[in-house]
Amino acid sequence: MTLTKRDIDDLSYKIIGCAIEVHKNLGPGLLESVYEKCLTKELIISGLKLQTQQKVPINYKGESLQADLRYDILVEDLIIVELKAADGILPIHEAVLLSYMKMLEKPKGIIINFYCTNIFKYGQKTLVNEYYQDLPND
Repeated sequence: MTLTKRDIDDLSYKIIGCAIEVHKNLGPGLLESVYEKCLTKELIISGLKLQTQQKVPINYKGESLQADLRYDILVEDLIIVELKAADGILPIHEAVLLSYMKMLEKPKGIIINFYCTNIFKYGQKTLVNEYYQDLPND
């Protein structure tokens, strides 16, 4: 089966739906680590496969370097989810996620900020890269 943009987008909606469920139950104002545990649980309940807090490999000029870069959640080996509990999503948050997406060769990333009143409207930002653009539409 060929992976399409629609497949990735459908997965994004499921992830955001899980984040909304967590936010609905906990509200804003907790630590990022609490939201990570609860979102991880919600994603598993939804039947999604995931990895958490894995190192992001750095390949610099053909050499593998050790650094302690870690993503928050990787869902179905396709979408990186970075969690925040901050006043807003900043350009640096986007830059970090785009870098992780490039280094891991993943087509999509989602920043979810739980410190907001409405995840869908204000608390999430989805980013795509060339790996997404190269996928067929359907």
